[in-house]
Amino acid sequence: MLKRMFVAPDPGRARLRFAARAVLGIGLAVVVCLLAGHTLVGAVTGGLAALLALFTVADATVRGQAVTTALLPAVGLPVLAAAAELHAFPVARDLAFLAVVGAGVYARRWGPRGHSLGVFAFMTFFVAQFLHATPEKLPGLYAAVLLAVLSAAVVRFGLWCYERRLPPAALPAPPAGTGLLRVTTRQALQATAGAGFALVVGQLVSGQRWYWAVGATWWIFVNTASRGETLVRGFRRVLGTLIGIGLGFLVAVPVHGAPVPTAALLAVAVFGIFYSAAVSYTWMMLWVTLLAELLYGLLGVLHPALLALRLAETGVGALGAALAVLFVLPVTTHAITDGWIQRALRCVHACTAEAADRLAGSATADPAPRVAELEQLLGRVRLAVAPLVHPLNPMPARKRRARRVLALLDDCAREVRGLVAVAADPEASHDARLAAACWRVEAAVEALTAGRPEPVGGPAEQPAEPALAHLHGLERALADLAEPLRAPSGSRLVGA
Repeated sequence: MLKRMFVAPDPGRARLRFAARAVLGIGLAVVVCLLAGHTLVGAVTGGLAALLALFTVADATVRGQAVTTALLPAVGLPVLAAAAELHAFPVARDLAFLAVVGAGVYARRWGPRGHSLGVFAFMTFFVAQFLHATPEKLPGLYAAVLLAVLSAAVVRFGLWCYERRLPPAALPAPPAGTGLLRVTTRQALQATAGAGFALVVGQLVSGQRWYWAVGATWWIFVNTASRGETLVRGFRRVLGTLIGIGLGFLVAVPVHGAPVPTAALLAVAVFGIFYSAAVSYTWMMLWVTLLAELLYGLLGVLHPALLALRLAETGVGALGAALAVLFVLPVTTHAITDGWIQRALRCVHACTAEAADRLAGSATADPAPRVAELEQLLGRVRLAVAPLVHPLNPMPARKRRARRVLALLDDCAREVRGLVAVAADPEASHDARLAAACWRVEAAVEALTAGRPEPVGGPAEQPAEPALAHLHGLERALADLAEPLRAPSGSRLVGA
């Protein structure tokens, strides 16, 4: 876990810039709120609103990000008002919270913007419970949220808008479906059921901090599609919380909410959340737990018993998520994995075809966007396969096959990147053997995605040019993929 955190590749230092900008944007939001005369509660509200604005908005273009950011208060403020008005009516408050959970997850069907607005709505209701928001506090909380989102926007789109120099990310959409088979519909029902369990049991554990259990269930459902992914994410959330609590005993408790050291540690925690989010959910949860501990220290309520309670509520939330994915419209890990692998393989073929057309002299062929899409798809494949390669997976044969598939897909991606780099060279010339090699790649992809069990033969001749070398390497990787993907039904990776 430690190696993954610090050795994971960071192309263009994107994660580093993402984390550093978050510290700047959230810090500015807190300072602006304090200078505007807000109380500590208002400053905390503003800091959390800025964190969400910088963390969740993930549209493909800068303009899209700006529109989504501008829409955040339009969603968050009404939810904040509902949470405050229902504060004195527990039953109505709980039902409203579950409605926000379901609607927030269902909103993901509208892509990154729906996801961002759904997260902001849920977290606004969550923060209202965290700060015990009541109607008389609403004007100050409204102002803090607006100032924070504006401050975050100034940093993101003015002071440090590095996305303007980057190509838009190709975010793959989830597999299609209708009715209850649609991913967002199914997950909305699962999340609502899991959150309902967490809410009831969480209140039995603590009448004051029950919302921690609901929050744990909610975040476990983010970026998951199968029961295996959800179970692994729940395990990682509990593990990260446990480690974060241990760190809190060493760091947060001794600080006792002292302003200067707490502010410094909060900056470290924010940086850690943003820097680790893309590579390790366990590490991200460690930093989230430390952030919560430090905030409770500032509010003067941090003590060891509270840390033990947080672990218990997190366990309740993870259990709620597990029960929901096991018994409410369950989807197997293998069904999801198969879909993402097939999409990645088809993208491999599309990349190859674009690169071949470029080498053949086409002025319109551009494989670069396809490569970006392939990277995104491979990231989704790794997420889907994670339950199969997890150390707690009791099936070693399937674990070995999953690792083999990931390694071969990485080989495919490496050869595709090399091929595209050669195609970008204006001096590269067309070789008649390219067409034949590309045809064999197409046949290999069709064999793997159409379900034909026979392996595809490799190249007969030795490559004489770099482009052919990459194509032949791609053929070998695709031929090798036939064995782990089409193993006997008792041990195959997908299709089971």
